[in-house]
Amino acid sequence: MMTGMSADKAGVLAVGADVPVVDIACDESGFSGTNLLDPRAPVITHAAVDLAAAEAVEVVARVRANSRHLHSEYKATQILRQRSAVECLLESLDGKASVHLTDKRFFVVHRMVDFLLGEPTYAAGTSLAPDLREAAAVLHRRGPVVFGAADWYAVLACFVVMMRTKRHRVVNRTALDNFFAALGRLDGDLELVGRLRGSRKRVRAVLTTLLDDRSSVPPPLEPLLTALVDTTLHWSGGERAVDIVHDEQSALTTHRVDRIRTLLGGSLRDFSQVDSREHPRVQVADLLAGVARHLATQELHGCADPGLTALLQPYVLASSLWADEASGRRLALAAEV
Repeated sequence: MMTGMSADKAGVLAVGADVPVVDIACDESGFSGTNLLDPRAPVITHAAVDLAAAEAVEVVARVRANSRHLHSEYKATQILRQRSAVECLLESLDGKASVHLTDKRFFVVHRMVDFLLGEPTYAAGTSLAPDLREAAAVLHRRGPVVFGAADWYAVLACFVVMMRTKRHRVVNRTALDNFFAALGRLDGDLELVGRLRGSRKRVRAVLTTLLDDRSSVPPPLEPLLTALVDTTLHWSGGERAVDIVHDEQSALTTHRVDRIRTLLGGSLRDFSQVDSREHPRVQVADLLAGVARHLATQELHGCADPGLTALLQPYVLASSLWADEASGRRLALAAEV
């Protein structure tokens, strides 16, 4: 698994630096709100393309020519019905696109470690803060084995409920009690779990902070925020500022994007949200995100098409939140842990 890079090497630009600008269009696939444990949708992807509008129109036309879909808005579900259309899309974007992958269940485990044992910042879970990723990956892989799949799932489910602070004015005491009760029922020994059991006081403090929607602490159940940070860092490379046009997404509020902009210094210059139906560049990002989510999910389940995975590999960001070793190797993500 890739463990990212330290903050001083992650490509953050100094504010006010006189640098060139790259203008990218982005979209996601697999967004499910706080329902992060649904086995039917285990992956969320965030895609970016560096295309002019005319180039994007040409890509869509080329891909459409490889399928029979004639409706006005072309979606990944239509592409996936025909292998030639998937191949055409992935071959048309060489050097012009990226995809960030998130295994949602690993994201939940990572958030549990970040918020209860680490620092719950906007950098947490990204390539700016790699220190806890290895520990979270081990916990993600070993938890179901050591404690049993059902008991481990119960801990994750209770954590998700506990961290849903929207519409709450006070800390949800029942959810807090249920989470620590689920931890207490685990029959096995992992050092990190012992530390989680002793984190109750810290949890209450974090939950209290989260009751403020404009807190400096990010919402704990929004994987799109970490994807946006790492996508920006990738396209900046420490040498360029990034302008982003993004499909409309409720998770990307003005306050949250401003927090990310502050975190990234001059790396993120401009951010706007648009209706993808009116922007061909965003439509291409949508197609790529949908195709990538399908292929990555198949890899996670061990039933992928090796040829299509090979075409996807060049686009996958090393900073993706992915802990499964076998599929990680096939997606060109895995490294020694």
